Amino acid sequence: MATTDVVIAGSGPTGLMLAAELRLAGVRVSLVDGLPARTGESRAGGIHARTMEILDQRGILNRLLPQGRQMQAGHFGGLALNFADFDTDHPYLLAVLQSIMERELEGRADELGVNTQWSSPVTGFRQDEAGIEVEIGGVRPRTIRAAYLVGCDGGRSAVRKLAGIDFVGTDTTATGMIADVELADPPAQPFFARRGAAGDYSVIGFEPDWYRLVVQRHDLVLPRGAELSFEDFRANFLELAGTDYGMHSPRWVTHYGDAARQAVHYRAGRVFLAGDAAHIHFPAGGQGQNLGIQDAVNLGWKLAAAVNRTAPETLLDTYESERHPIAARVLRNTRAQTALMRPGTHADALRDVMSDLIELPEVRHRLGLMITALDIDYDTKCDHPLAGRRMPDAALITTTCVTRFFQLCRRAHPILLLLDGTPAPVLPTGFEHIDVVSAVTPATAWAIPGAGRIPTPAAVLVRPDGYVAWATGEPGADGLAEALTTWFGATA
Repeated sequence: MATTDVVIAGSGPTGLMLAAELRLAGVRVSLVDGLPARTGESRAGGIHARTMEILDQRGILNRLLPQGRQMQAGHFGGLALNFADFDTDHPYLLAVLQSIMERELEGRADELGVNTQWSSPVTGFRQDEAGIEVEIGGVRPRTIRAAYLVGCDGGRSAVRKLAGIDFVGTDTTATGMIADVELADPPAQPFFARRGAAGDYSVIGFEPDWYRLVVQRHDLVLPRGAELSFEDFRANFLELAGTDYGMHSPRWVTHYGDAARQAVHYRAGRVFLAGDAAHIHFPAGGQGQNLGIQDAVNLGWKLAAAVNRTAPETLLDTYESERHPIAARVLRNTRAQTALMRPGTHADALRDVMSDLIELPEVRHRLGLMITALDIDYDTKCDHPLAGRRMPDAALITTTCVTRFFQLCRRAHPILLLLDGTPAPVLPTGFEHIDVVSAVTPATAWAIPGAGRIPTPAAVLVRPDGYVAWATGEPGADGLAEALTTWFGATA
């Protein structure tokens, strides 16, 4: 019987990111997927600011930036949201296809020693107090003994079903259709969206000479698994747009619904869910891929700590308590966007009202920070205003170099950052895995999305996922020992 530390089912962006996070911590990983090979389908079309920050922290973002298009505006229900004044180094949407994301994340996982085992679906498991035996089917049936199993295997997750975790929510009421095509008579604008009598349609220019066309119909529900031909797509697009722009040579044609469902729990013993296995929703605002990658980064360091015994087992419970509400919020806002996008007099009136409201900076920031996930505020039991929020990419001067905070995050270690002469405490035995960094920063305050300007702290303890576990404005303040024990306390 093969052995490993963690079996990950599903080799999409969520599974690949999780595998890389675990390998950075020295955890053994078996990444399996039921498909025979990567499909190459384009799928999701972009990533938002918080995901770009996370990829920047791991040194991956620079691989993606040249392959995408920076767009300062996203949208809420088809109403433009400008991100230009958001307090981040990436105040834009990066239009980059999921297929490119997968290629780059797969390259990163490969560098860290992880290769996908294709044609390897999870068909069952048995767990006990010491571990879990995962049954793998396909062309080479086998059993893998591990400490944990994570289902990153999509909305129809076999792992979720085998674990008996309910997937609750609302059924499909509308249908979206996508075709990646070439256009003989392309529009002058490479990116736009319009409303029609029965729904809306959009054109997105990705790479030279080909485009993604989207139709969203609110008077049609296609059965799950139904085939959508290119001619069917063309007819629907022509009906709404009045032209087909000479579309031809389709690379990918598919359809989706607005079903919104979430796993009741993200954990069943030694089994966890992440990405679409834990939540599905209408792709309004481009949040799905981002949500899954951020699930992976939240779960990765906690699983690694459990495997490496550098934190108590109870730390794993914080994955669900932190990430479940974030996905619930996404399901809620995508349902609201679906209502806003419906055709008809009542929806038109609602859009007029919302258009006026979005012009207000407070409303635009509230919606935009939610879409980009820059406003996440976890409960860390620390009352400093930075605690629970993502650490900014602060400029730092150490004794050896001028740097920025994200460059300190490459190894995915916890970091105790001591600023402007704050003396370094003596950490107890068992906390050697924490990087202690003394630095000077030129900023007297940090601009934090959703919180405003916060005076630069004297010391800050940052988790491997880039969120602040503890901070203080005064050297020697209480709370550090408790935070160390809560988040990084070594076990026997």
